[in-house]
Amino acid sequence: MPRSFSSIRLIGAPTDVGAGHRGGSMGPEALRVAGLTQALELLGQKVQDSGNLAGPVNPNAQPAGGYRHLAEIAEWCRLVRDAVEGALDDGDLPIVLGGDHSMAIGSIAGVAKHCRRAEKRLSVIWFDAHADFNTPETSASGNIHGMPVAILAGHGPAELVGLAGEVPAVDAGAIVQIGIRSVDRMEKSLVVENGLIVHDMREIDERGMRAVMEDAIAEAAARGDHVHVSFDIDFMDPAVAPGVGTTVPGGPTYREAQLCMEMIYDAGIMGSLDLVELNPAYDIRNRSAELVVEMVESLFGEQILSRHRSNI
Repeated sequence: MPRSFSSIRLIGAPTDVGAGHRGGSMGPEALRVAGLTQALELLGQKVQDSGNLAGPVNPNAQPAGGYRHLAEIAEWCRLVRDAVEGALDDGDLPIVLGGDHSMAIGSIAGVAKHCRRAEKRLSVIWFDAHADFNTPETSASGNIHGMPVAILAGHGPAELVGLAGEVPAVDAGAIVQIGIRSVDRMEKSLVVENGLIVHDMREIDERGMRAVMEDAIAEAAARGDHVHVSFDIDFMDPAVAPGVGTTVPGGPTYREAQLCMEMIYDAGIMGSLDLVELNPAYDIRNRSAELVVEMVESLFGEQILSRHRSNI
């Protein structure tokens, strides 16, 4: 089960300012409509929904200096950082409801600040179709939701790399990525050079999800006393979860994704969580949001033989 905490604190970050497609700003409300709070309460959890943070609107501008919407993203990430840090300091487990994946720069910066004071090592399990290690030199779009891992590892503008108070916010070697299947050509060398631990889809195909997750959990636990889980919805195959702006075919099935969540619960290592890149504008009757709620249920201990949801 997750590490001990007083309650779960939901933190909405309703912004798509870091993405190339609009609509991710509706993600937090879609998760609420899908019954996230009620599902967690039925599992015996105390839940505080702190509502949505209020940050800059999406100016829909062109990149400047290689980054698109840098000032707006920096403000959103400061808000998320402070909210996550505050939740952890109060003994709560924060769940950030995105919003695009650039918000993880803020959430992990907040976790990093808390861990530094508590003298804990930080590691990250990053579920995603993309490596998210782009820089302005490797990104044609300048969209920062394709850059958060690089920024957290210390490669990026001062406005973002310094959010944790120290650079890097987290060592690249303490970031364990799972489900990767889309890496830009120039991005590949950066991932290798920086020492990320990457379990891509070929490895999952060859070895099976259980074996891969056993390794990933062991790697994260060995590198961190606090494990932050960052879950990008496009980690799953788009046939399962269509409600994302950047679909990549060939991802994990429903049961493979659920197995990942169940194994993290069994390991008892999770201390904080991002749920990002849900885009209701691309979804079908909120199907992807409901699926994410089921994944969160598994992260907090729901078992197949005791499922309470009416459609199981």
